Amino acid sequence: ERLPDPGSLGGICKSPSHDLNTKVTHFPPEAVVVSKAHAVRNFPKKDTPMNKSMFLSAAVGLMTLGLATGAEAQNLRGTIEIDGSSTVYPITEAVAEEFGKKNPRVNITVGISGTGGGFKRFSAGETDISDASRPIKDKESKACDAANIQYIEIPVAYDGLSIVVNKRNYWVDHLTVDELKEIFLADHAAKSWSDVRADWPDIPIQIFSPGTDSGTFDYFKEVVAGKTGSIRADMSVSEDDNVLVRGVTGSEGAIGFFGCAYYFENADKLKVVPIDGGDGPVVPNKKTIANGTYAPFSRPLFIYVNSRSAKKREVREFVSFYLEHASELAAEVGYVGLPESVYNQATKNFRQGKYGTHFLDESGEKRHGSLEDIYLKH
Repeated sequence: ERLPDPGSLGGICKSPSHDLNTKVTHFPPEAVVVSKAHAVRNFPKKDTPMNKSMFLSAAVGLMTLGLATGAEAQNLRGTIEIDGSSTVYPITEAVAEEFGKKNPRVNITVGISGTGGGFKRFSAGETDISDASRPIKDKESKACDAANIQYIEIPVAYDGLSIVVNKRNYWVDHLTVDELKEIFLADHAAKSWSDVRADWPDIPIQIFSPGTDSGTFDYFKEVVAGKTGSIRADMSVSEDDNVLVRGVTGSEGAIGFFGCAYYFENADKLKVVPIDGGDGPVVPNKKTIANGTYAPFSRPLFIYVNSRSAKKREVREFVSFYLEHASELAAEVGYVGLPESVYNQATKNFRQGKYGTHFLDESGEKRHGSLEDIYLKH
């Protein structure tokens, strides 16, 4: 299903460079863009000690990374093109705003064509950085290889995929993963809430979902449908999570899912559903997402940096700034910061120009385990 007419959504526009519906935020030179959410920020200085090295290394020229200060920052100029996940968008947007205050002559564009859509542009050499709400897939990595594009993989925060229903929904107290399958799988496709539990009312279910180019959709599908199942097609979809929020708030029988930040931002309008992954119902919040008890819907978020773009000073400065402030800004916009050991390793990997993904083995199969186990040990 296509998005509604772009003009009716106030912020959705048709991207001229590809056929995805994309929301784009521009941070123009000589301008400081400040939203209410990011009006004032003060960051403490922090050390970033280095951990042991990992695998492939590219001569990106970052070993002697110099960071601009004072007058140098004012003279820093250039353009940075970013696209990808709508889930990662609030973090990258916040970083771009803060970076723009110190470097007003750097023009940053941030789009939300979805994780898959972002990787399509990234592997075509159209963007410097790709936001992703899941690790890169083998076919996407191979597309980069075919285009001679090397990338540096950087985790930036934790997210908890949130299942939400309409505020007037009085019957759903929690859902199990099996009940999610009854609602979302094509071979189940419950039509009414009474099809899920017999004592629930006979009210039609209306589903609002991220589009299939979304990493959030991919992650949800992996958990609920596995490798062999398929998600039902009769859903209202959008790459813009704000459109999904409006959809769920507009129908009593609605259900939807998206990143936790969009629930936290709209908690007064939505009802979040505790999920029982086998150990009892758990509500997504910063504590349960960080400690992994909100299972199976806790996940890391990433940015991927084109190693050729990383040779540009403005990109080096931006990514270094991103890593320095990711934890604070992620928390500010509703996500959860990563362990310091992960940020330290990511900083070392970026400075040394170490490229490739930790999340695929040599045969291209996905590695399983916690972020720390995979990112720090592979």
